[in-house]
Amino acid sequence: MERENKVRKLAKNNFHMKLFMLKNLPMAFLAGLKVTEIDQTKASVTVPYKSLNKNPFKSIYFAVLSMAAELATGILAMAAIKDFSTPVSMLVFEMKASFQKKARTKITFKCTEGEKMMDAISRSIETGEGQTAEVTSIGYDTEGDVVAEFKFTWTFKPK
Repeated sequence: MERENKVRKLAKNNFHMKLFMLKNLPMAFLAGLKVTEIDQTKASVTVPYKSLNKNPFKSIYFAVLSMAAELATGILAMAAIKDFSTPVSMLVFEMKASFQKKARTKITFKCTEGEKMMDAISRSIETGEGQTAEVTSIGYDTEGDVVAEFKFTWTFKPK
């Protein structure tokens, strides 16, 4: 049975998520990021192709792509933390990126590695020490072609 918590409920409500982003992630709000799917194992985030997000080469600026890719992993991490009663801090430790194609349409970033983060959070609570999880967020254009791949190493530590 899928566990529903406050973060997943927030992410599934477009209006409330926009308010959250306006308050906590204003650049994500301005860029038009949208969480389109979330459960315990996966999340998807879209970023529109619009003038505010474009670089001089008429593709989406890499920093905007990075923001969307990070949100696809970060929202999974935030939701996973809420599945535990122990407060846990989270932080991006490392990011690697590769770009395969110019981003000239709406891009959807997908992360399907929520279980890795759940395991790392569980280990951190059990040991009382920081743990890491490397997860991948892949960006697809409207034709289904891979535009970019990001690898984020998240650290988790009980507070």
